Amino acid sequence: MTTVLDTLAGVADTEVPAPTAPPRRRWDLWTALAVTLPVLVVQAWNITGYPTVSDDEGTYLAQAWSVQHWHGLAPYTYWYDHPPLGWVQIALLSWLPGLFSSSAHLFTAEMRVVMVPVTAACCLLLFTLARRLGLTRWAAGLGVLLSGLSPLSVGLQRELFLDNFAVLWMLAALVLAASPRRHLWHHISAGLAAGAAVLSKETMLVAVPALVLLLAQRSDRSTRKFSLVGFGAAFCLTVAQYPLYALLKNELLPGTGHVSLWGGIAFQLGRSGSGSLLTSGTGSNQTLNSWLYYDHVLIVAGLVAAVAMFASRQLRAPALAVLLFTAVAVRPGAGYLPAMYVIQVLPFLALCIAATAQVLARTALHALPRADLLPLRWAVVAVAAVLAAGYVVPHWYQGDRTAVTADANSQYDRAVRWIRAEIPDPAATRIVVDDAMWLDLVHDGFKPGTGVIWFYKVDLDPAVAHGFPKGWRSLDYIVSTPTLRQNPDSLPTVEDALTHSTVIASFGSGTDLIQIRKIDKSS
Repeated sequence: MTTVLDTLAGVADTEVPAPTAPPRRRWDLWTALAVTLPVLVVQAWNITGYPTVSDDEGTYLAQAWSVQHWHGLAPYTYWYDHPPLGWVQIALLSWLPGLFSSSAHLFTAEMRVVMVPVTAACCLLLFTLARRLGLTRWAAGLGVLLSGLSPLSVGLQRELFLDNFAVLWMLAALVLAASPRRHLWHHISAGLAAGAAVLSKETMLVAVPALVLLLAQRSDRSTRKFSLVGFGAAFCLTVAQYPLYALLKNELLPGTGHVSLWGGIAFQLGRSGSGSLLTSGTGSNQTLNSWLYYDHVLIVAGLVAAVAMFASRQLRAPALAVLLFTAVAVRPGAGYLPAMYVIQVLPFLALCIAATAQVLARTALHALPRADLLPLRWAVVAVAAVLAAGYVVPHWYQGDRTAVTADANSQYDRAVRWIRAEIPDPAATRIVVDDAMWLDLVHDGFKPGTGVIWFYKVDLDPAVAHGFPKGWRSLDYIVSTPTLRQNPDSLPTVEDALTHSTVIASFGSGTDLIQIRKIDKSS
Protein backbone atom coordinates (compact mmCIF):
# COMPACT_ATOMS: atom_id res chain seq x y z
CA MET A 1 0.00 0.00 0.00
CA THR A 2 1.36 3.38 -0.97
CA THR A 3 1.74 5.65 2.03
CA VAL A 4 1.54 9.42 2.10
CA LEU A 5 5.22 9.61 2.97
CA ASP A 6 6.16 7.41 0.00
CA THR A 7 4.09 9.61 -2.27
CA LEU A 8 5.76 12.75 -0.97
CA ALA A 9 9.22 11.26 -1.38
CA GLY A 10 8.54 9.96 -4.86
CA VAL A 11 6.56 12.79 -6.38
CA ALA A 12 9.69 14.39 -7.84
CA ASP A 13 10.56 11.27 -9.80
CA THR A 14 7.08 10.34 -10.95
CA GLU A 15 5.35 13.63 -11.69
CA VAL A 16 7.78 15.74 -13.71
CA PRO A 17 5.75 16.53 -16.82
CA ALA A 18 7.15 15.89 -20.25
CA PRO A 19 7.24 18.75 -22.75
CA THR A 20 3.61 19.64 -23.32
CA ALA A 21 1.99 18.73 -26.61
CA PRO A 22 -0.11 21.42 -28.32
CA PRO A 23 -3.52 19.84 -27.44
CA ARG A 24 -2.46 19.57 -23.82
CA ARG A 25 -1.35 23.21 -23.83
CA ARG A 26 -4.77 24.21 -25.09
CA TRP A 27 -6.44 22.36 -22.24
CA ASP A 28 -4.07 24.04 -19.80
CA LEU A 29 -4.92 27.44 -21.25
CA TRP A 30 -8.67 26.91 -21.04
CA THR A 31 -8.40 25.58 -17.49
CA ALA A 32 -6.23 28.52 -16.43
CA LEU A 33 -8.71 30.98 -17.93
CA ALA A 34 -11.66 29.17 -16.34
CA VAL A 35 -10.24 29.48 -12.81
CA THR A 36 -8.91 32.99 -13.36
CA LEU A 37 -12.28 34.40 -14.45
CA PRO A 38 -14.13 33.92 -11.12
CA VAL A 39 -11.14 35.34 -9.25
CA LEU A 40 -11.23 38.48 -11.40
CA VAL A 41 -15.00 38.86 -11.04
CA VAL A 42 -14.84 38.69 -7.23
CA GLN A 43 -11.77 40.90 -6.94
CA ALA A 44 -12.96 43.54 -9.42
CA TRP A 45 -16.56 43.76 -8.16
CA ASN A 46 -16.87 46.79 -5.86
CA ILE A 47 -13.11 47.33 -5.97
CA THR A 48 -13.55 51.07 -5.33
CA GLY A 49 -15.80 50.50 -2.32
CA TYR A 50 -13.86 47.97 -0.26
CA PRO A 51 -11.60 47.94 1.67
CA THR A 52 -11.13 51.42 3.11
CA VAL A 53 -8.38 53.32 1.30
CA SER A 54 -5.10 53.26 3.18
CA ASP A 55 -2.38 55.82 3.70
CA ASP A 56 0.11 53.57 1.90
CA GLU A 57 -2.06 53.44 -1.20
CA GLY A 58 -2.24 57.21 -1.29
CA THR A 59 1.53 57.49 -0.86
CA TYR A 60 2.36 55.13 -3.73
CA LEU A 61 -0.24 56.73 -5.97
CA ALA A 62 1.08 60.23 -5.27
CA GLN A 63 4.59 59.02 -6.04
CA ALA A 64 3.35 57.48 -9.30
CA TRP A 65 1.72 60.83 -10.13
CA SER A 66 5.04 62.54 -9.46
CA VAL A 67 6.82 60.17 -11.86
CA GLN A 68 4.32 61.08 -14.57
CA HIS A 69 3.91 64.81 -14.04
CA TRP A 70 6.98 66.05 -12.17
CA HIS A 71 9.50 63.52 -13.53
CA GLY A 72 10.58 62.82 -9.97
CA LEU A 73 10.20 59.86 -7.65
CA ALA A 74 8.01 61.62 -5.06
CA PRO A 75 6.08 64.88 -4.65
CA TYR A 76 8.23 65.63 -1.61
CA THR A 77 11.82 64.67 -0.83
CA TYR A 78 12.39 61.06 -1.91
CA TRP A 79 14.12 59.53 1.08
CA TYR A 80 14.63 55.92 -0.12
CA ASP A 81 11.80 54.46 1.93
CA HIS A 82 11.29 51.81 -0.79
CA PRO A 83 12.76 51.15 -4.23
CA PRO A 84 10.71 53.09 -6.79
CA LEU A 85 9.96 50.38 -9.36
CA GLY A 86 6.62 49.52 -7.72
CA TRP A 87 5.06 52.95 -8.19
CA VAL A 88 6.71 53.33 -11.59
CA GLN A 89 4.58 50.34 -12.63
CA ILE A 90 1.50 52.03 -11.16
CA ALA A 91 2.33 55.08 -13.29
CA LEU A 92 2.62 52.91 -16.41
CA LEU A 93 -0.83 51.43 -15.75
CA SER A 94 -2.46 54.70 -14.69
CA TRP A 95 -4.36 55.07 -17.99
CA LEU A 96 -6.63 52.12 -17.12
CA PRO A 97 -8.88 53.83 -14.51
CA GLY A 98 -9.71 56.53 -17.04
CA LEU A 99 -11.77 53.94 -18.91
CA PHE A 100 -14.03 53.56 -15.85
CA SER A 101 -13.63 56.90 -14.04
CA SER A 102 -16.45 58.37 -11.99
CA SER A 103 -16.55 61.56 -9.93
CA ALA A 104 -18.55 59.64 -7.32
CA HIS A 105 -15.45 57.83 -6.07
CA LEU A 106 -12.20 58.83 -4.43
CA PHE A 107 -9.42 58.86 -7.01
CA THR A 108 -7.23 56.60 -4.86
CA ALA A 109 -10.00 53.99 -4.81
CA GLU A 110 -10.59 54.35 -8.56
CA MET A 111 -6.93 53.70 -9.26
CA ARG A 112 -7.32 50.20 -7.84
CA VAL A 113 -8.50 49.17 -11.29
CA VAL A 114 -4.82 48.79 -12.18
CA MET A 115 -4.66 45.81 -9.83
CA VAL A 116 -7.07 43.76 -11.97
CA PRO A 117 -4.53 42.95 -14.74
CA VAL A 118 -1.89 42.36 -12.06
CA THR A 119 -4.17 39.81 -10.40
CA ALA A 120 -4.94 38.19 -13.76
CA ALA A 121 -1.24 37.82 -14.55
CA CYS A 122 -0.56 36.37 -11.08
CA CYS A 123 -3.33 33.77 -11.53
CA LEU A 124 -2.01 32.64 -14.91
CA LEU A 125 1.57 32.51 -13.66
CA LEU A 126 0.58 30.57 -10.55
CA PHE A 127 -1.29 28.03 -12.68
CA THR A 128 1.70 27.66 -15.01
CA LEU A 129 4.08 27.26 -12.07
CA ALA A 130 1.86 24.59 -10.51
CA ARG A 131 1.80 22.63 -13.77
CA ARG A 132 5.55 22.89 -14.18
CA LEU A 133 5.98 21.59 -10.64
CA GLY A 134 3.97 18.48 -11.54
CA LEU A 135 0.48 19.31 -10.30
CA THR A 136 -2.50 18.09 -12.27
CA ARG A 137 -4.87 20.57 -13.89
CA TRP A 138 -7.44 20.31 -11.14
CA ALA A 139 -4.80 20.81 -8.43
CA ALA A 140 -3.27 23.77 -10.26
CA GLY A 141 -6.73 25.28 -10.67
CA LEU A 142 -7.42 24.69 -6.98
CA GLY A 143 -4.26 26.60 -6.12
CA VAL A 144 -5.39 29.59 -8.18
CA LEU A 145 -8.85 29.60 -6.58
CA LEU A 146 -7.41 29.31 -3.08
CA SER A 147 -4.97 32.13 -3.71
CA GLY A 148 -7.50 34.45 -5.36
CA LEU A 149 -10.82 33.85 -3.58
CA SER A 150 -9.70 33.84 0.04
CA PRO A 151 -11.21 36.88 1.81
CA LEU A 152 -7.69 37.75 2.89
CA SER A 153 -6.58 37.84 -0.74
CA VAL A 154 -9.66 39.69 -1.98
CA GLY A 155 -9.01 42.50 0.49
CA LEU A 156 -5.25 42.84 0.12
CA GLN A 157 -4.78 42.06 -3.57
CA ARG A 158 -7.22 44.82 -4.51
CA GLU A 159 -5.10 47.48 -2.88
CA LEU A 160 -2.30 49.50 -4.47
CA PHE A 161 0.42 47.76 -2.50
CA LEU A 162 3.93 47.26 -3.82
CA ASP A 163 3.83 43.67 -2.56
CA ASN A 164 1.33 42.72 -5.27
CA PHE A 165 3.74 43.81 -8.01
CA ALA A 166 6.59 41.99 -6.28
CA VAL A 167 4.55 38.76 -6.21
CA LEU A 168 3.89 39.03 -9.95
CA TRP A 169 7.59 39.30 -10.75
CA MET A 170 8.59 36.52 -8.35
CA LEU A 171 6.01 34.15 -9.84
CA ALA A 172 7.38 35.00 -13.29
CA ALA A 173 10.89 34.21 -12.08
CA LEU A 174 9.77 30.85 -10.66
CA VAL A 175 7.96 29.96 -13.90
CA LEU A 176 11.12 30.73 -15.89
CA ALA A 177 13.31 28.78 -13.47
CA ALA A 178 11.00 25.74 -13.81
CA SER A 179 10.94 25.91 -17.60
CA PRO A 180 11.05 22.36 -19.05
CA ARG A 181 13.31 23.61 -21.84
CA ARG A 182 16.07 24.43 -19.33
CA HIS A 183 17.40 27.14 -21.61
CA LEU A 184 20.14 29.42 -20.29
CA TRP A 185 18.20 32.52 -21.38
CA HIS A 186 15.22 31.39 -19.31
CA HIS A 187 17.45 31.29 -16.25
CA ILE A 188 18.98 34.68 -16.99
CA SER A 189 15.46 36.05 -17.46
CA ALA A 190 14.54 34.53 -14.09
CA GLY A 191 17.32 36.61 -12.56
CA LEU A 192 15.98 39.76 -14.22
CA ALA A 193 12.44 39.01 -12.99
CA ALA A 194 13.67 38.30 -9.46
CA GLY A 195 15.54 41.59 -9.48
CA ALA A 196 12.37 43.38 -10.56
CA ALA A 197 10.52 41.65 -7.68
CA VAL A 198 13.03 42.94 -5.12
CA LEU A 199 13.00 46.44 -6.64
CA SER A 200 9.20 46.39 -6.43
CA LYS A 201 9.26 45.46 -2.72
CA GLU A 202 12.56 44.77 -1.02
CA THR A 203 11.17 42.16 1.38
CA MET A 204 10.67 39.79 -1.57
CA LEU A 205 14.39 39.12 -1.12
CA VAL A 206 13.23 36.54 1.46
CA ALA A 207 11.93 34.28 -1.34
CA VAL A 208 15.10 34.38 -3.45
CA PRO A 209 16.70 31.30 -1.77
CA ALA A 210 13.63 29.26 -2.73
CA LEU A 211 13.99 30.49 -6.32
CA VAL A 212 17.68 29.54 -6.37
CA LEU A 213 16.78 26.09 -5.03
CA LEU A 214 14.22 25.58 -7.80
CA LEU A 215 16.71 26.75 -10.42
CA ALA A 216 19.34 24.32 -9.13
CA GLN A 217 16.81 21.48 -9.18
CA ARG A 218 15.43 22.13 -12.64
CA SER A 219 18.57 23.15 -14.54
CA ASP A 220 20.53 20.54 -16.48
CA ARG A 221 23.42 19.13 -14.51
CA SER A 222 25.88 19.74 -17.34
CA THR A 223 25.04 23.46 -17.56
CA ARG A 224 23.96 24.14 -13.97
CA LYS A 225 26.96 26.31 -13.17
CA PHE A 226 26.28 28.49 -16.21
CA SER A 227 22.62 28.77 -15.25
CA LEU A 228 23.38 29.78 -11.67
CA VAL A 229 26.06 32.28 -12.74
CA GLY A 230 23.78 33.75 -15.42
CA PHE A 231 20.92 34.01 -12.95
CA GLY A 232 23.13 35.57 -10.27
CA ALA A 233 24.66 38.09 -12.67
CA ALA A 234 21.28 39.18 -14.03
CA PHE A 235 19.80 39.44 -10.54
CA CYS A 236 22.70 41.41 -9.08
CA LEU A 237 22.97 43.78 -12.04
CA THR A 238 19.23 44.51 -11.84
CA VAL A 239 19.19 45.14 -8.09
CA ALA A 240 22.41 47.19 -8.37
CA GLN A 241 20.51 49.87 -10.31
CA TYR A 242 19.06 51.08 -7.01
CA PRO A 243 22.33 51.81 -5.16
CA LEU A 244 23.83 53.06 -8.44
CA TYR A 245 21.04 55.65 -8.68
CA ALA A 246 21.76 56.74 -5.11
CA LEU A 247 25.49 56.91 -5.85
CA LEU A 248 24.98 59.10 -8.91
CA LYS A 249 22.76 61.41 -6.82
CA ASN A 250 25.46 61.51 -4.12
CA GLU A 251 22.88 59.99 -1.76
CA LEU A 252 24.34 56.55 -1.15
CA LEU A 253 25.82 57.37 2.26
CA PRO A 254 24.62 59.79 4.96
CA GLY A 255 25.84 63.36 4.78
CA THR A 256 24.93 66.91 5.70
CA GLY A 257 21.89 68.36 4.00
CA HIS A 258 20.71 65.33 2.05
CA VAL A 259 18.93 62.01 2.44
CA SER A 260 20.68 58.72 1.72
CA LEU A 261 19.98 55.14 0.74
CA TRP A 262 21.89 53.98 3.79
CA GLY A 263 19.74 56.20 5.97
CA GLY A 264 16.55 54.77 4.43
CA ILE A 265 17.75 51.21 5.03
CA ALA A 266 18.77 52.08 8.59
CA PHE A 267 15.34 53.54 9.25
CA GLN A 268 13.52 50.47 7.93
CA LEU A 269 15.71 48.08 9.92
CA GLY A 270 15.67 50.27 13.01
CA ARG A 271 11.92 50.94 13.19
CA SER A 272 10.45 50.24 16.58
CA GLY A 273 9.34 46.64 16.53
CA SER A 274 5.74 45.56 16.77
CA GLY A 275 6.61 42.79 19.20
CA SER A 276 6.59 39.02 18.95
CA LEU A 277 4.11 37.48 16.57
CA LEU A 278 3.15 34.89 19.18
CA THR A 279 2.88 37.20 22.22
CA SER A 280 -0.67 38.26 22.96
CA GLY A 281 -1.33 41.99 22.78
CA THR A 282 1.67 42.98 20.66
CA GLY A 283 1.24 44.81 17.36
CA SER A 284 2.49 41.79 15.41
CA ASN A 285 0.09 39.49 17.23
CA GLN A 286 -2.79 41.84 16.44
CA THR A 287 -1.74 41.79 12.79
CA LEU A 288 -1.68 37.98 12.85
CA ASN A 289 -5.12 37.91 14.45
CA SER A 290 -6.45 40.22 11.73
CA TRP A 291 -5.12 37.81 9.08
CA LEU A 292 -6.70 34.85 10.86
CA TYR A 293 -9.95 36.76 11.24
CA TYR A 294 -10.29 37.10 7.50
CA ASP A 295 -9.04 33.61 6.71
CA HIS A 296 -7.52 31.11 9.10
CA VAL A 297 -7.94 28.27 6.59
CA LEU A 298 -5.37 29.44 4.06
CA ILE A 299 -2.81 30.39 6.70
CA VAL A 300 -3.05 27.41 9.03
CA ALA A 301 -3.61 24.75 6.37
CA GLY A 302 -0.95 26.36 4.19
CA LEU A 303 1.68 26.22 6.92
CA VAL A 304 0.89 22.57 7.65
CA ALA A 305 0.97 21.77 3.94
CA ALA A 306 4.31 23.59 3.52
CA VAL A 307 5.89 21.43 6.23
CA ALA A 308 4.54 18.31 4.50
CA MET A 309 5.57 19.42 1.01
CA PHE A 310 9.11 20.18 2.14
CA ALA A 311 9.58 16.39 2.07
CA SER A 312 8.90 16.46 -1.67
CA ARG A 313 11.83 17.45 -3.83
CA GLN A 314 9.44 18.67 -6.53
CA LEU A 315 7.50 21.00 -4.19
CA ARG A 316 10.35 21.95 -1.88
CA ALA A 317 10.90 25.39 -3.40
CA PRO A 318 7.40 26.84 -2.73
CA ALA A 319 7.37 25.12 0.65
CA LEU A 320 10.72 26.72 1.47
CA ALA A 321 9.32 30.13 0.49
CA VAL A 322 6.49 29.70 3.01
CA LEU A 323 8.88 28.60 5.75
CA LEU A 324 11.29 31.47 5.07
CA PHE A 325 8.55 34.12 5.21
CA THR A 326 7.25 32.52 8.40
CA ALA A 327 10.71 32.42 9.97
CA VAL A 328 11.25 36.12 9.26
CA ALA A 329 7.89 36.98 10.83
CA VAL A 330 8.44 34.96 14.03
CA ARG A 331 12.16 35.53 14.48
CA PRO A 332 13.30 36.66 17.94
CA GLY A 333 13.41 40.44 18.24
CA ALA A 334 11.27 40.81 15.13
CA GLY A 335 10.90 44.34 13.85
CA TYR A 336 7.88 46.06 12.40
CA LEU A 337 5.37 43.69 10.76
CA PRO A 338 3.10 45.45 8.24
CA ALA A 339 -0.35 44.08 7.45
CA MET A 340 0.51 43.67 3.75
CA TYR A 341 3.47 41.35 4.50
CA VAL A 342 1.22 38.30 4.12
CA ILE A 343 0.51 39.18 0.47
CA GLN A 344 3.91 37.84 -0.52
CA VAL A 345 3.29 34.38 0.91
CA LEU A 346 -0.36 33.85 -0.12
CA PRO A 347 0.30 32.16 -3.52
CA PHE A 348 2.85 29.81 -1.96
CA LEU A 349 0.44 28.84 0.82
CA ALA A 350 -2.23 28.08 -1.79
CA LEU A 351 0.21 26.10 -3.93
CA CYS A 352 1.27 23.94 -0.97
CA ILE A 353 -2.37 23.22 -0.05
CA ALA A 354 -3.20 22.26 -3.64
CA ALA A 355 -0.16 19.96 -3.84
CA THR A 356 -1.09 18.30 -0.55
CA ALA A 357 -4.66 17.81 -1.77
CA GLN A 358 -3.32 16.10 -4.88
CA VAL A 359 -1.06 13.83 -2.85
CA LEU A 360 -3.89 12.87 -0.49
CA ALA A 361 -6.27 12.23 -3.38
CA ARG A 362 -3.79 9.98 -5.16
CA THR A 363 -3.00 8.17 -1.93
CA ALA A 364 -6.71 7.49 -1.36
CA LEU A 365 -7.19 6.27 -4.93
CA HIS A 366 -4.26 3.87 -4.68
CA ALA A 367 -4.94 2.66 -1.15
CA LEU A 368 -7.31 -0.08 -2.34
CA PRO A 369 -5.81 -1.50 -5.56
CA ARG A 370 -8.55 -3.98 -6.50
CA ALA A 371 -10.46 -2.94 -9.61
CA ASP A 372 -13.88 -3.64 -8.13
CA LEU A 373 -13.15 -1.15 -5.34
CA LEU A 374 -12.58 1.76 -7.74
CA PRO A 375 -16.06 3.30 -7.15
CA LEU A 376 -15.44 3.16 -3.40
CA ARG A 377 -12.12 4.93 -3.78
CA TRP A 378 -13.68 7.72 -5.84
CA ALA A 379 -16.49 7.98 -3.32
CA VAL A 380 -13.98 8.47 -0.51
CA VAL A 381 -12.23 11.24 -2.46
CA ALA A 382 -15.56 12.89 -3.35
CA VAL A 383 -16.78 12.83 0.25
CA ALA A 384 -13.48 14.31 1.47
CA ALA A 385 -13.71 17.08 -1.15
CA VAL A 386 -17.32 17.89 -0.18
CA LEU A 387 -16.46 18.00 3.51
CA ALA A 388 -13.50 20.30 2.86
CA ALA A 389 -15.62 22.60 0.69
CA GLY A 390 -18.40 22.51 3.27
CA TYR A 391 -15.99 23.81 5.87
CA VAL A 392 -14.19 26.42 3.75
CA VAL A 393 -17.00 27.94 1.66
CA PRO A 394 -19.16 29.20 4.56
CA HIS A 395 -16.09 30.80 6.15
CA TRP A 396 -15.16 32.51 2.90
CA TYR A 397 -18.66 33.45 1.78
CA GLN A 398 -19.26 36.13 4.36
CA GLY A 399 -15.86 37.76 3.86
CA ASP A 400 -16.19 37.80 0.07
CA ARG A 401 -19.81 38.98 0.33
CA THR A 402 -18.66 41.95 2.39
CA ALA A 403 -15.97 42.70 -0.19
CA VAL A 404 -18.44 42.87 -3.07
CA THR A 405 -21.19 44.78 -1.25
CA ALA A 406 -19.71 47.08 1.42
CA ASP A 407 -19.10 50.79 0.82
CA ALA A 408 -16.17 51.43 3.14
CA ASN A 409 -15.07 54.62 1.36
CA SER A 410 -18.31 56.62 1.38
CA GLN A 411 -17.05 59.01 4.06
CA TYR A 412 -13.90 59.76 2.04
CA ASP A 413 -15.98 60.28 -1.11
CA ARG A 414 -18.33 62.72 0.62
CA ALA A 415 -15.50 64.62 2.31
CA VAL A 416 -13.69 65.20 -0.98
CA ARG A 417 -16.88 66.32 -2.71
CA TRP A 418 -17.59 68.77 0.14
CA ILE A 419 -14.10 70.28 -0.09
CA ARG A 420 -14.48 70.58 -3.85
CA ALA A 421 -17.77 72.43 -3.50
CA GLU A 422 -17.30 74.52 -0.35
CA ILE A 423 -13.70 75.70 -0.07
CA PRO A 424 -13.15 78.76 -2.29
CA ASP A 425 -9.91 79.59 -4.11
CA PRO A 426 -8.11 76.25 -3.64
CA ALA A 427 -4.96 77.59 -5.32
CA ALA A 428 -4.47 80.02 -2.39
CA THR A 429 -5.49 77.58 0.37
CA ARG A 430 -3.26 75.45 2.58
CA ILE A 431 -4.92 72.25 3.74
CA VAL A 432 -3.40 69.31 5.63
CA VAL A 433 -4.72 65.86 4.68
CA ASP A 434 -3.71 62.23 4.77
CA ASP A 435 -2.20 60.65 1.67
CA ALA A 436 -5.44 58.95 0.55
CA MET A 437 -7.19 62.16 -0.53
CA TRP A 438 -4.09 64.15 -1.53
CA LEU A 439 -4.34 63.45 -5.25
CA ASP A 440 -8.05 64.30 -5.40
CA LEU A 441 -7.32 67.76 -4.05
CA VAL A 442 -4.41 68.21 -6.45
CA HIS A 443 -6.84 67.52 -9.29
CA ASP A 444 -9.25 70.04 -7.74
CA GLY A 445 -6.74 72.88 -7.98
CA PHE A 446 -4.85 72.81 -4.67
CA LYS A 447 -1.12 73.30 -5.13
CA PRO A 448 0.73 69.98 -4.70
CA GLY A 449 3.30 70.01 -1.93
CA THR A 450 2.64 73.45 -0.45
CA GLY A 451 -1.13 73.90 -0.85
CA VAL A 452 -2.33 70.37 -0.07
CA ILE A 453 0.13 68.76 2.33
CA TRP A 454 0.70 65.22 3.62
CA PHE A 455 0.14 65.65 7.35
CA TYR A 456 3.38 64.05 8.57
CA LYS A 457 5.47 66.20 6.21
CA VAL A 458 4.43 69.30 8.18
CA ASP A 459 6.64 68.18 11.07
CA LEU A 460 9.04 65.63 9.61
CA ASP A 461 10.19 67.19 6.33
CA PRO A 462 12.40 70.27 6.90
CA ALA A 463 11.84 71.40 3.30
CA VAL A 464 8.08 71.56 3.97
CA ALA A 465 8.27 73.00 7.48
CA HIS A 466 10.50 75.80 6.18
CA GLY A 467 7.54 77.10 4.16
CA PHE A 468 5.42 77.54 7.30
CA PRO A 469 7.26 80.13 9.44
CA LYS A 470 4.21 80.62 11.67
CA GLY A 471 3.74 76.92 12.29
CA TRP A 472 0.10 75.84 12.52
CA ARG A 473 -1.01 79.46 11.99
CA SER A 474 0.30 79.22 8.43
CA LEU A 475 -2.36 76.59 7.66
CA ASP A 476 -6.01 77.15 6.73
CA TYR A 477 -7.69 73.74 7.09
CA ILE A 478 -6.90 70.29 8.40
CA VAL A 479 -8.84 67.11 7.58
CA SER A 480 -8.94 64.77 10.56
CA THR A 481 -9.04 61.13 9.42
CA PRO A 482 -8.38 57.83 11.21
CA THR A 483 -4.85 57.75 9.79
CA LEU A 484 -4.05 61.32 10.80
CA ARG A 485 -5.29 60.72 14.35
CA GLN A 486 -3.07 57.69 14.96
CA ASN A 487 0.10 59.39 16.23
CA PRO A 488 -0.65 63.04 17.04
CA ASP A 489 1.88 63.20 19.90
CA SER A 490 4.80 62.71 17.49
CA LEU A 491 3.59 65.54 15.23
CA PRO A 492 3.35 68.71 17.38
CA THR A 493 2.35 71.09 14.57
CA VAL A 494 -0.43 68.74 13.46
CA GLU A 495 -1.59 68.36 17.05
CA ASP A 496 -1.67 72.16 17.50
CA ALA A 497 -3.61 72.54 14.27
CA LEU A 498 -6.22 70.06 15.52
CA THR A 499 -6.41 71.81 18.89
CA HIS A 500 -6.87 75.29 17.38
CA SER A 501 -9.48 74.36 14.81
CA THR A 502 -13.24 74.07 14.57
CA VAL A 503 -15.24 71.33 12.86
CA ILE A 504 -17.12 72.71 9.85
CA ALA A 505 -18.18 69.37 8.33
CA SER A 506 -18.04 65.73 9.40
CA PHE A 507 -18.68 62.43 7.67
CA GLY A 508 -18.98 58.92 9.04
CA SER A 509 -18.89 57.98 12.71
CA GLY A 510 -16.82 56.23 15.33
CA THR A 511 -13.31 55.26 14.35
CA ASP A 512 -14.13 55.98 10.68
CA LEU A 513 -15.07 59.61 11.37
CA ILE A 514 -13.68 62.23 9.01
CA GLN A 515 -13.81 65.89 10.09
CA ILE A 516 -12.99 68.94 8.01
CA ARG A 517 -11.70 71.53 10.44
CA LYS A 518 -11.01 75.23 9.87
CA ILE A 519 -8.00 76.58 11.76
CA ASP A 520 -8.60 79.58 14.03
CA LYS A 521 -5.45 81.65 13.52
CA SER A 522 -6.47 84.25 16.13
CA SER A 523 -6.36 81.86 19.08
